[in-house]
Amino acid sequence: MSTNNSDSESNQKSWLERLGQVFQDEPQNVEELVVLLREAQKRELIGNDALSMIEGVLQVSELRVRDIMIPRSQMVVISRDATLEAIFPVVIEAAHSRYPVIDEDRTEVVGILLAKDLLPYNQKCKESRFDVRDVLRPAVFVPESKRLNVLLNEFRSNRNHMAVVVDEYGDAAGLVTIEDVLEQIVGEIEDEHDIEEAESIYQRSDNEFTVKATTEIDDFNDYFSCDFSDGEVDTIGGLIARELGHVAEQGEEIKMGRFCFEVIRSDTRRIHLLKLIVEAPQKSADSELEEGQ
Repeated sequence: MSTNNSDSESNQKSWLERLGQVFQDEPQNVEELVVLLREAQKRELIGNDALSMIEGVLQVSELRVRDIMIPRSQMVVISRDATLEAIFPVVIEAAHSRYPVIDEDRTEVVGILLAKDLLPYNQKCKESRFDVRDVLRPAVFVPESKRLNVLLNEFRSNRNHMAVVVDEYGDAAGLVTIEDVLEQIVGEIEDEHDIEEAESIYQRSDNEFTVKATTEIDDFNDYFSCDFSDGEVDTIGGLIARELGHVAEQGEEIKMGRFCFEVIRSDTRRIHLLKLIVEAPQKSADSELEEGQ
């Protein structure tokens, strides 16, 4: 028994000594801290999953709502004047738990509809007696520039799960959920309603997009009418890692033709999310001459 205890104490001491060696030089910034954490992972003091989550936590403090929000064009919304007959098919098809309710103008969100609030109206009430305003919940609004760590704290303290993102003019620019924020830390969270073929390219403006790194190169080529090779890698994240020669870190940029990529989220193993700026294709001399005529 004493021998086992002695071995256990020795192993514990050895582990503490190794951990102390890794952190013997106090990091001066986040970048140095990440380097130390990766060194600890190489020495098997922490696992790959733990390192990924720690890096995710650190990155959340640097990301802003605009980096992960679902753009307005892809929001599933309910009209404030919609009938129950029109609402149910939308709710059933989308399978979300919450829906922004809009006025006549899609840029104005007047509240949030919870799918569970529709259950009493399923068969017990007549169509004429239903009014969305009777079950409308107040919406929470946040600016595009809010940092994700601040938003997460607000979600937790206020027990909210969804916020409407507004631009500088107060118009709805998109929405963000607590799940979107948590996914930046723990990775993709899929439930039984998630669709594997869901869109992985989100258009935010005329030339700005957010692209999941897992997007197939064939799909990317089809979307942007380009011809990136998929001979050696299958995804756009793999293509960027191959071009760089390493797994890109957050904030790292690379330009490939008219496509300018910026890494929004990554860990030691792979890229997760990309910001993409697409430059307008250059016009040839012949086309410019034709326009001049």
